[in-house]
Amino acid sequence: MMNMMNMMKQAQNIQKRLKDAQEELNHMEISGEAANGAVKVICDGKGLFKSIKLSAEAINPEDPSSVSEDSIEMLEDIITAAINQTTEKATKVMEEKMKSITGGISIPGLF
Repeated sequence: MMNMMNMMKQAQNIQKRLKDAQEELNHMEISGEAANGAVKVICDGKGLFKSIKLSAEAINPEDPSSVSEDSIEMLEDIITAAINQTTEKATKVMEEKMKSITGGISIPGLF
């Protein structure tokens, strides 16, 4: 009986640590860049896309001064929308695939 209680307590501790780790990953910001910083991308600790920043040089390297801030912001917004839409679709596909494997049983940390 004592072993069962210890196992339950350990399982609860693991579940809490997993939840805490997921929360921490959600609040992380990890960045990457390309073209000497002309394109910067930020994601959370789970690798989910958060934002993109483009420089005028990334859009028109021959004449960056011809690119307006409004054009840059619009391009950042539409790229962000496309990435987020794709991520949502991929997440739904993954969830459906996992549900078909697990028979609908929710396994914490799986999805």
